[in-house]
Amino acid sequence: MSNDTTDTPGEISEVLDSSIGLPRDTPEVQAAAAAAAAQQQQGASRAPGPLGRFMGAGMPVEKSKNFKVSARRLADRMSDERLPLMLVVILAVVSVTLSVIGPRLIGQATDTIFNGIRSPEGIDFAELHRILWIAIVLFAISALFSYCQSFIIAGLVQRTMERMRRDVEAKMHRLPLAYIDVNSRGDLLSRVTNDIDNIATSLQQTMSMMLTSILMIVGVLVMMIVVSPLLALVAIITVPISMATVKQITKRSRARFMAQWRHTGALNGHVEEAFTGHGVVKAFGRQREVEAEFEKHNKALYEAGLGAQIASGTIMPIMFFFGNLNYVAIAVIGAFRVSSGAMGIGDVQAMIQYSRQFTHPITQFASLINLLQSGVASSERVFELLDADEQSPDPLPSVDSASHEAPTPTQGLVEFRNVSFSYTPDRPLIEDLSLVAEPGRTVAIVGQTGAGKTTLVNLIMRFYELDGGSITLDGRDIATMSRRELRSQIGMVLQDTWLFGGTIRDNIAYGKLGATDEQIIAAAKAAHVDHFVRHLPDGYDTVLDDDGTSVSVGERQLLTIARAFLSDPTILILDEATSSVDTRTEVLIQRAMTALRAQRTSFVIAHRLSTIRDAETILVMNAGRIVEQGNHTDLLAQRGAYHALYNAQFAGASTDT
Repeated sequence: MSNDTTDTPGEISEVLDSSIGLPRDTPEVQAAAAAAAAQQQQGASRAPGPLGRFMGAGMPVEKSKNFKVSARRLADRMSDERLPLMLVVILAVVSVTLSVIGPRLIGQATDTIFNGIRSPEGIDFAELHRILWIAIVLFAISALFSYCQSFIIAGLVQRTMERMRRDVEAKMHRLPLAYIDVNSRGDLLSRVTNDIDNIATSLQQTMSMMLTSILMIVGVLVMMIVVSPLLALVAIITVPISMATVKQITKRSRARFMAQWRHTGALNGHVEEAFTGHGVVKAFGRQREVEAEFEKHNKALYEAGLGAQIASGTIMPIMFFFGNLNYVAIAVIGAFRVSSGAMGIGDVQAMIQYSRQFTHPITQFASLINLLQSGVASSERVFELLDADEQSPDPLPSVDSASHEAPTPTQGLVEFRNVSFSYTPDRPLIEDLSLVAEPGRTVAIVGQTGAGKTTLVNLIMRFYELDGGSITLDGRDIATMSRRELRSQIGMVLQDTWLFGGTIRDNIAYGKLGATDEQIIAAAKAAHVDHFVRHLPDGYDTVLDDDGTSVSVGERQLLTIARAFLSDPTILILDEATSSVDTRTEVLIQRAMTALRAQRTSFVIAHRLSTIRDAETILVMNAGRIVEQGNHTDLLAQRGAYHALYNAQFAGASTDT
């Protein structure tokens, strides 16, 4: 696909957009906009600020990589709305036709008055009233059709966005965890929310207005030629002159606007950093330095912004100047033609109105192209998400495996057979790993950071697919199981806790659909949650923030453990699950876990070796391999890697004390 077709909208808007008056498609401007957008995407839950992707005065508009292809895909999304679209076109044609007829009728009314004044018989008020009533009716019908057009477009755009949001939501559940890991969550959230909102905004504003602008330009041009070809030529000839003048101004203002957005991005980044780390700033007494840095960025932005606005501020006066020249030229030439009897005064009046109507949709069309280009760029980002590679599909149930669709495994025998895995092909992480986790046994996994501990449990959950080998659950390859069936057998507690907005009862009940209050309280007691919850003013009905900030870090961890207990899984995975609780609570949790693990196969990832002394099997991993295996006593006696890790924690701590 040639890039020439892609550049066209940006080139038109660069020349014609008198309300913004900026080139949008230079690499420098895109870089400044990207830097600014990066600052916005650091906070995923925040609404887009002044550097968001929506249009504003002097704001660089993001440009799509392939405008034509993306626009066609976006149009295909509205294929179910053919009938409303056809109705919109019909309404627009009728509305514009009636609108452009109006000035001609007003001109005829003017001729009636003028001729009546000069005639001995006086003004024919009956004819005047007839013309004016026709004009009023035409303008009213035009306005009504325009409203109907906007109403229909609002419906079809929102229906299209509803389908797109539904597709994106379904796609997010089909994406592999690897895609979420390698992409910024702020960027993903921006695609799901900001970009779809931007598409809706651009379509809502551009579909009707661009169609109306094009029809208005054509209709007014036809009417001007019908009324007076000479005055039509006078009105048209000023357009390329004004375009060339604006283009020269935009070239000179380009550097100023790039500097403005560069300094804006720097200022936003500084403010966000200072506010996010305000506790550290105050703790080290660096308020003055932060304020001084802010003043420096603020001053630079003031100077750049002032220069940019002065430069762009000359565009509108110039456009008005050419518009007035056009007005004067038509009025003077029209007056001469009226005096010679070649034209009526009403025709001159109509031409003056048409000249105003002719320049306005041209300027409006340029601004709308900018907005459309921004919307297409957003759609391109959404399409990139929809086109991303999905996780491998779950196997289709066969006659032989139909009995396996229900969660049948009850023993919890997990076996790794010659498993190989790597996140990137050139950096193997786990190679030829084999191990067996017996039912009801606890397998602790220890090792240095990056040894592959968390990767091991991620493979059990099928968050990632194996490069080689197999993992079986009760002798059944987990690759032949649906992910829902597999994960229904597993309870997982992560080091990074997550609580949803809602009550404590709801957050615990998330582990089991339809759980009773008795089951929730039993799980809470097992995780030693019940005691502190009952001391809260609202007890189990205490409402938590979506990030759980209304309870302490340790209490959040206890709630996630209670959630896992309630799910009553066959396999229990604990990834540093007690890292955020105090020593006393850790002891209580370990006692509860000892009882709960009696009927479960448990995988425990731990850095604090005191939490896994009672594990039947301890795996010591290094660079994706199991270098040692045994219980706590045996591994200490071997005086190998586990012995070194244990001494690093406990012998070192004793020396320090």
